[in-house]
Amino acid sequence: MQTATLIALALYFILMLAIGLFAWKRSTEDSEGYLLGGRNLHPAVAALSAGASDMSGWLLLGLPGALYATGLVEAWIGIGLFVGAVANWIIVAPRLRKQTVEYGNALTIPEFLANRFPDKAVALRVVSAIIIVVFFAVYSAAGLVGGGLLFESSFIDGEVLGFSPYMAGVLLTALVVLAYTMVGGFLAVSLTDFVQGCIMVVALVVMPLVVLYGQGGGGIGQMTQTLESMDPDFLGWFGGLTFIGFLSAVAWGLGYFGQPHIIVRFMAVREGGIPAARNIGLSWMAVALIGAVGIGLAGRAYVERNPGIALENPETIFILLANTLFHPFVTGFLLAALLAAIMSTISSQLLVSSSSLAEDFYRLFLRKDASERQMVNVGRISVALVAVAAIFIASDPDSGVLALVSNAWAGFGAAFGPLIILSLTWKRMTGAGAVAGLVIGAVVVMGWIFSGAGEATGIYEIIPGFIAAWLAIWGVSLMTGEQQEAIAT
Repeated sequence: MQTATLIALALYFILMLAIGLFAWKRSTEDSEGYLLGGRNLHPAVAALSAGASDMSGWLLLGLPGALYATGLVEAWIGIGLFVGAVANWIIVAPRLRKQTVEYGNALTIPEFLANRFPDKAVALRVVSAIIIVVFFAVYSAAGLVGGGLLFESSFIDGEVLGFSPYMAGVLLTALVVLAYTMVGGFLAVSLTDFVQGCIMVVALVVMPLVVLYGQGGGGIGQMTQTLESMDPDFLGWFGGLTFIGFLSAVAWGLGYFGQPHIIVRFMAVREGGIPAARNIGLSWMAVALIGAVGIGLAGRAYVERNPGIALENPETIFILLANTLFHPFVTGFLLAALLAAIMSTISSQLLVSSSSLAEDFYRLFLRKDASERQMVNVGRISVALVAVAAIFIASDPDSGVLALVSNAWAGFGAAFGPLIILSLTWKRMTGAGAVAGLVIGAVVVMGWIFSGAGEATGIYEIIPGFIAAWLAIWGVSLMTGEQQEAIAT
């Protein structure tokens, strides 16, 4: 690797660690500070933190890779996500910010659900915490896979301390994330997410423009001609797309309502900051998604025009373009953007998982009278435990980023999506209905995955899972008939 690239990456790592130390000095004295940053995030920080932790390496690896391999039809995933994000900011964000304070100043999603439905408090906290830890271990592993692919493709030649390049990348990514997450908690994660979100969006704007209009690019016209000569349907919105395939693509948007690492930002933003955060977050997301689509399509045209270039894994098209077209120092910046996408999501997921282990297991069953300092330390230990599980899952170099993300996204979306929406908006919902929806949503998704039903039918597992969970909540709530206290809207 070029020295200039290494310098750029080193500066990025130093910046992330410095932010962790800054946050450590300001918000890690109690659980509310460590887990929610004192509920005082600036709207811009909350917005970019939600966006960066949402998109992950999928934005720079999985989505461009899917477009590179299949064509513009894969953009429906991004469209579905954007629509889902809009609905999430409008329906969930303001209500969750208000009600988590009103219901016992809940610091975690499981704690909010327990306070909202006290008759099923223990069951809701335990089941939801288990789902969070299990699916986030898989989700975090997807990020580590991205780190491994990055190092394998760009950073390292030969073994490092006995580890393959891929495994060295997985371990280094995990260690840096662990360092600032364990030390600085939620504030460190949110501030690093903000910086990482800025880096990501600049990279997503710069790269497709350079590929299109740099030397030999030829602009959009040349790209269109190249791709259509390769495959006339490559730039078609519906080329080869069935109705089920279309539903499965746009159904990704349903997952937003149930992603704990995203909606926890709504709980942490300062009072009255939701509208500003919404506008900033959605603007960032629109630019980022358009840039990712541009990288996939322009990257495919570039490779087609340069037959001497070999790309074995479409998910590494961003890495190939960064190494091929840019000055080494700029390459370091672009690879830092990819690391930023990966690390922002992993850190958020590790922190949410640790909060569930600490608040919903340790405090609930082991030490109800634990001090705030003890809870912060337990949270730090929990971060490390979940990270170890994610490293184990990511140790398979053949793991696909998009596949891992899609499974975890569907699990959370089906288990928590209907539950969160209805708990915030439907006063007749009961504790029994909440437990039923949580369990049914997760079970249906896992059953759909492991039975191979998704491959057989082409239906994304979030669709049956979301529908089943919604019906379970509705049906069981009506049957149990408990009248709940009217909730704020």
